[in-house]
Amino acid sequence: MTATTGAEVRSSRSAGVAVVTGAGRGIGAATARRLSAAGLSVAVVDRTELDTAETVAAVTAAGGTAVGVGCDVALADEVDAAVRRVNEVLGPVDVLVNCAGVTRDRLLLTMGDDDWDTVMDVNFGGTVHWCRAVAGQMKQGGGGRIVNFSSVAADGNAGQANYAAAKAAVSGFTRTLAAELGPYGVTVNAVAPGFVATPMVDELAERLGADREAFLAEAATRSALGRVGAAEEIGEVVAFLAGSASGYVTGQTLVVDGGRP
Repeated sequence: MTATTGAEVRSSRSAGVAVVTGAGRGIGAATARRLSAAGLSVAVVDRTELDTAETVAAVTAAGGTAVGVGCDVALADEVDAAVRRVNEVLGPVDVLVNCAGVTRDRLLLTMGDDDWDTVMDVNFGGTVHWCRAVAGQMKQGGGGRIVNFSSVAADGNAGQANYAAAKAAVSGFTRTLAAELGPYGVTVNAVAPGFVATPMVDELAERLGADREAFLAEAATRSALGRVGAAEEIGEVVAFLAGSASGYVTGQTLVVDGGRP
C-alpha cells in the first residue's frame, strides 16, 4: 500500500470514518467493502497490516478509501495505538464494527486455560477495548454507531463453552453500553449471525475431517431457508445498523440465522 498522508485521505472522505476489526477476510471483509460502498472511509483492522492487504486493495479498486491497520484486539495498548493511527490518517471514528473473533472449540473438560482465555480476550475483551477507545470521541462528537458481533452460539453450543460465554457477554455489554451512550447520540447494537460460509467455517470443517460441501449442506438443513448465509448478507445488516435509517434502534442483538429452529 502506498503511504498516504492524513490530510490527503481526510480530504477525500465524505460520509465519515468506519473501523472494522477482523476485516482481513470473511464477514469483516464483506462489511468493510459494504461500508465503503456507502461512502465511508474504512480502517481495515486485522492482526497484522499484511492481513488487511486484500481487503484494502478491494476497497480501493472499487473507488473507496481504506487504510490497513495491524492490531491485536486483545491488547489494550495496541488498540489505543490503532485508534491514534486511524485518527491521524482518516479522522475521528464515526462507525465502529467489532467483528474480530476466534474459536478454540473443545468440550469443557478438555479445554485448557489458554483455549478459554484466548477466546474471551479476543471476542469479548477486544470488543470492550475498542468500544472504550472510541466511545469518548463519539460522545464528544455528538453521535456515532457501534456494531458488535455476538452469535447464535450465545444460546449455548456443545464444545463452545468459551465462545458461547464470550458472545453472550457481548450481548449484555451491548445493551449496557447503549444505555450509557444513548444520551450522547451514540447507538450500540449487535449482530448475531447463524451459520455463514466463511474461511473460519472452512477451517472448522478441516479440523473435523469433514468434506466442506457436505459440511455446508448439513448445516443448511438447520435453517428455515434451507441454506447457509453469505458474508455479504451479514455486511448488509451491519450497514443498516451503521446508517441513518437505524437511528431509533439501540441496545439490540439482531439474530441473522436464516430462521434456525
